[in-house]
Amino acid sequence: MLIEIKVPQLSESVSEATLLAWHKKEGEHASRGENLIDIETDKIVLELPAVESGVITKILKEEGSIVTSGEVIAMLDTAGPEKKAASSEPARIEPEKPVLMPAAKKHADERELKISEIKGTGRGGRITKEDVLQAGSGRMERHVPMSRLRARIAQRLLESQRNAAILTTFNEVNMQAIVDLRARYRDEFEKKHGVKLGFMSFFVKAALSALQRFPVLNASIEGNDIVYHDYYDVGIAVGTERGLVVPVLRDADQLSFEDIEKRIADFGKRAREAKLSLEELEGGTFSITNGGIFGSMLSTPIINPPQSAILGIHSMKDRPVAENGQVVIRPVIYLALSYDHRLIDGREAVQALVAIKEDLEDPARLLLEI
Repeated sequence: MLIEIKVPQLSESVSEATLLAWHKKEGEHASRGENLIDIETDKIVLELPAVESGVITKILKEEGSIVTSGEVIAMLDTAGPEKKAASSEPARIEPEKPVLMPAAKKHADERELKISEIKGTGRGGRITKEDVLQAGSGRMERHVPMSRLRARIAQRLLESQRNAAILTTFNEVNMQAIVDLRARYRDEFEKKHGVKLGFMSFFVKAALSALQRFPVLNASIEGNDIVYHDYYDVGIAVGTERGLVVPVLRDADQLSFEDIEKRIADFGKRAREAKLSLEELEGGTFSITNGGIFGSMLSTPIINPPQSAILGIHSMKDRPVAENGQVVIRPVIYLALSYDHRLIDGREAVQALVAIKEDLEDPARLLLEI
């Protein structure tokens, strides 16, 4: 029986997707549940498993094609024979010929280049036009289409810059109290909860305390209305090879230090594996981004629309600090709070960042909720 292989239902916020890489060719057998193709949206990469075992009889949409929800991209014959069992005699292995893209062949012929000496950098070792140009010249340019995720990031950043009056306020934090607290309880925490006690849970808790004191930072603009959110969904920016994604901690104010650390660790792992769901990447009322893990000392983070504020964290360095009339060395970080000045006044933004600073410098305030 022939079965249509269709693009899975995408979320309402995703209108189309790109076919990345077929894992099966026409005529090959696929087992039920085996991934047939990777499909990239502007947020995640989806896997499309075979619903039944069978043979791929026809591929209707090639890699790189733009597709929509429910579109038929291939046909699967559930009655088709599986691959023949291997002969008892060892088969003669023929060397695979490199796959040459049409544009690459044209330029290779013009330059009289030997295909066998050109290394392919395309999917599956395909030889691209750029590979040929590089082989025939010491100077070259490569034109690589943006991934859907990168294009979406570019679109949202421009949208944020155009549609919001972004201003950033800065402050520094003496992290000695948190460093000492982690050193004292780190082993006990990990032994009891099965997760390391990092710094991010403290930043999240301090940000939540500030959002509760200054609810406008957790609000957004909708037309001529200010929408105040009575819940706290905090987006945590995660950098991956494909680009930046922002999974959301739902009802973050209800989470313990343990819950926050576990969920952030899980987000990071699944983000790198492109296993986050669309639902985990949608929404959010406030965001936190940590450029410090890459060594950033200071930056001005861009708001993630339609949110109105974002907290930027930077690398922690030992710096001279004045304490009780004496200069001492302490671990210090710089914080940056970018906010939409159309909605949030400087007074509120500055006071909110000072509140975050005070909670981080005296973490007992977070534990006592004062």
